[in-house]
Amino acid sequence: MNWMTGLQRAIDYVEEYILEDVNLEEAAAQSFSSSYHFQRVFSIVCDMTLGEYIRNRRLSLAGADLARGDMKVIDVAVKYGYDNPDSFARAFQRFHGVLPSQVKTGGTPLRSFSRIVLKVSMEGGASMNYRIEEKPEMILTGHKERFHGEPWGEERARQEENWYVTTRGIQWFLRGVADGGDIYQLVTNVDGEGYDFYYCHQLDEWDREHLFDHTVTGVDFVEGLALENVVIPQSTYLILEAKSEKNTINDYNDLLKQRVQIITEWMPEMGFQLKDAPEIVVMHWAPRTERYIQIWLPIEKR
Repeated sequence: MNWMTGLQRAIDYVEEYILEDVNLEEAAAQSFSSSYHFQRVFSIVCDMTLGEYIRNRRLSLAGADLARGDMKVIDVAVKYGYDNPDSFARAFQRFHGVLPSQVKTGGTPLRSFSRIVLKVSMEGGASMNYRIEEKPEMILTGHKERFHGEPWGEERARQEENWYVTTRGIQWFLRGVADGGDIYQLVTNVDGEGYDFYYCHQLDEWDREHLFDHTVTGVDFVEGLALENVVIPQSTYLILEAKSEKNTINDYNDLLKQRVQIITEWMPEMGFQLKDAPEIVVMHWAPRTERYIQIWLPIEKR
């Protein structure tokens, strides 16, 4: 069974149990992958998180039930998993633009969100350069921010840009302590609502141990920067890389396209899946003649 067929089976399972608490492990089993890998691939292929899909489908169906006029608002709220009518009304209004009570009066325009049916298109023939490396445990030091939405979509770009503008002090402080060095961006703790984004540097052991001790550093403002040490476990990574003597950020979008191709095509064919571990972007800016960007994808055998 190819990966597209497996993903469609998983989506069909979600639809079958759309009125219940969907068992993600069982859904993932339909595609013969882990829950983590299934949710990540779903987000890539469908351009939304699985949680967003389930929520939109339920609210779409709820609108249709109310439009028929034979159910009370409270009954529809309970049917689609809402504990009270107020939370249902807020979610319903965000999705449809009107309150549930307005639908009962008739003639109210509603938004429809149809179930996903995947279709196969013939693609391929493109080449990619990658390597697989076993990386030892790393300890990085950085700042965490909770972002909303899909980790690799346009929403991330907007949130990340805002973060970079408002946290320049943290960035320059870490860069100074690390004496330059590579920048590590981590994406971890992904769920239906969002993910944790880390901006990190790899400090030497002495700096890492004494960074928060103002009797050693002579400053007492470090705790206010909300820095933390992050342990990255030993893992096998598939690494994509773009090198340039000028501005490798222009090549970043190409790497993101390759990332999608690796996850949706190469991994199923080669018997790999994403491991539940941080995805990492490594940026090396200095010296200027040796700039590169890497995307590290944690992988494991299926």
